Amino acid sequence: MHRPLMLQRVNVGHKSLADYATIATRGLMDEIRRLAEPLAGKRVVHLSATAFGGGVAEINYTLIPLMNDAGLDVEWRVIHGREEFFDVTKTIHNALQGADAVLTAKQRRVYEEFTELNAAGFVDDYDFVIVHDPQPVGMIAHFPGSRARWTWRCHIDLSTPNRGILAFVLPWICRYDAAVFHMHQYVPAADDLPAAFVWPPAIDPLAPKNMALSAEDAAYIVDQFGIDIRRPLLTQVSRFDPWKDPLGVIDAYRRVKDEFPEVQLALVGSMAHDDPEGWDYYNRTLSYAGGDPDVFILSNLNNVGAIEVNAFQVHSAAVLQKSVREGFGLTVAEALWKARPVVAGRVGGIVTQIDDGATGWLVDSADEAAAACREILRDPAAARERALRGKEHVRRNFLTPRLLRDWLALFNRQLGNETAGVDLDLARQPVVPP
Repeated sequence: MHRPLMLQRVNVGHKSLADYATIATRGLMDEIRRLAEPLAGKRVVHLSATAFGGGVAEINYTLIPLMNDAGLDVEWRVIHGREEFFDVTKTIHNALQGADAVLTAKQRRVYEEFTELNAAGFVDDYDFVIVHDPQPVGMIAHFPGSRARWTWRCHIDLSTPNRGILAFVLPWICRYDAAVFHMHQYVPAADDLPAAFVWPPAIDPLAPKNMALSAEDAAYIVDQFGIDIRRPLLTQVSRFDPWKDPLGVIDAYRRVKDEFPEVQLALVGSMAHDDPEGWDYYNRTLSYAGGDPDVFILSNLNNVGAIEVNAFQVHSAAVLQKSVREGFGLTVAEALWKARPVVAGRVGGIVTQIDDGATGWLVDSADEAAAACREILRDPAAARERALRGKEHVRRNFLTPRLLRDWLALFNRQLGNETAGVDLDLARQPVVPP
């Protein structure tokens, strides 16, 4: 192991709450102001595994500057790791979502050694510490006398976890002052689990990925990647990961192409340094596409950034998120916010975003996904009506100001302050099964 280094601080820039006043309701903005007042100057740090790729990073780039604008003193720091560490944490991640896996003694030792290294590079001088996902969860064990309130924020689906891997991380989770989950069914059964709160994540409607983009501008951008903008396009935006089922998306596309031979498919992902498995699955997806000239497999390595993702979603006849396991699936909210017809797996947090038949399509197979896409292509006007209802659902439930309000309410609760009438969803304390 190397000498411990200070955890890298991520520069998140500046944002103003006032810019969201025309999007969020007046009542919500008033709640934020009331909740922020007693927290002025409180120091907060977010700890995560990476500063790019995936939902955690996307959320933090908006949430943290808005926390700062609300009067708190907030930082974001990223843990150190090498491939051997991220191989272990990816195994943990997959197993917590139900994969069959066992951690060897060596893997456990690698995880604990890197945890110790990262703890040595962390200065515990905060009022609140927010730890995201399993990668840094064990750091709390190295700060038994911390004055901070520590909260573990789980962004993955723990509804059917691998019990052995869950047992590995639970002793650390149980040390926290609180834990936050996307859904009630993700809260693990444990006698000494801390207070467990449930709220969904959110998207930033003003970020480059979600800001208003004209159809003409979107078409111009998509055209640069070789897409024929005169022909219909299906798009999935996600990591190259078996849980996102890009191979199933290709299967669905092939079935759609039987009726609509002009259809094209874009699989748009991002490669993150904490996901070594992503490279293998990217290559597997490329091979599965079989050189089809109408299948475009793109990533940040092809200069696909936030604006490009926005353009692909805006230009698409349908956006897919055919996950077979999903913590939440922010790409669903992103596409709905753009009023695009969305076809998504009936799993995890996706079901809270899509009311099947009313705001989108929920599917359980490639055949069902293909049938939904064919329905959209046959009657785009009816699909658009469904998508507009989806946009309104996102506006009410899944935008960043609501997420900020939830965090401010939790901080106040942890300090014993009044929460200005905001009732957080406290999960029923689970009972360990016999």
